Amino acid sequence: MSAKPRVLVIGDVMQDVIVRPSGPLVVGSDRAAHIEIHPGGSAASQAVWMARCGLAVDFVARVGRADVAALTRDFADVGVWAHLAADDRAQTGRLIALLDPDGQRSFLTDRGANENLCAADVDWRTLPTPDFVQLSGYSVVTEATRAMMRAVREKARGTPFGFDPASAGFIRQIGPEAFLDASMGAAVLFPNEDEAEALTGFSEPMAQLERLAALYPLVALKRGALGCVARRGAEMCEIDAPRVKVVDTTGAGDAFVAGFLSAHLAGASLSAALERAVAIGAEAVASLGSRPSKRR
Repeated sequence: MSAKPRVLVIGDVMQDVIVRPSGPLVVGSDRAAHIEIHPGGSAASQAVWMARCGLAVDFVARVGRADVAALTRDFADVGVWAHLAADDRAQTGRLIALLDPDGQRSFLTDRGANENLCAADVDWRTLPTPDFVQLSGYSVVTEATRAMMRAVREKARGTPFGFDPASAGFIRQIGPEAFLDASMGAAVLFPNEDEAEALTGFSEPMAQLERLAALYPLVALKRGALGCVARRGAEMCEIDAPRVKVVDTTGAGDAFVAGFLSAHLAGASLSAALERAVAIGAEAVASLGSRPSKRR
């Protein structure tokens, strides 16, 4: 592996409309709110955070044709080589994030062009050979994206890959079997507690970890303000999260994945990789939006 590991991230791009109401929503009437528009998408945010953490990153996704050029430039500006397929039928995905005073969020999602991401969009002739491939649970939502993931796993056989389940809601909607099948063979699984519960049926973190560790070589369970716990074979490691003022938790899990992989692919110990992961996750919650504000 080179001194600067190269990661291929495949998944979703979104435009996030972030809404911070001044108080409880008033059904049928108005509520003042602070509203901002930010670039988003779980896989896209992971790619940007990975570049921020010093990895070489290629990113494959599908967006509305009108946005291809601008988004490609935007990704280049933050150090990501974007390979974006143009969709003539659907617009770039859009999401509304409603934030409560503690920074927790609820999402309303229109996945748009993301639902049409297909195997042909991953052009191996133009992609540099990756050291690691990162896949998102959002690419399990449609049969087309599931077929894309199967093709990627076959084409990249021998290259380790990671999988982030991404959405407990979609797991429950589609069924855990589809997610487990799509992620079989993953070197690392990155669920949060809600996703782990949806996948395993267990609400207790150690039970979740035991069940998932029987299926994956390494499981890093994201626990938000409680930090994280991971298991690799018989090795168990738990790390507390630093205390920070929470502004917005959107993208914290994506930053965690980037921090972990930047250390893990450099040969760090499990505990050191988790320390890096929670530090980058803490950086993410301290500002609005799912991505770092600027390159370092």
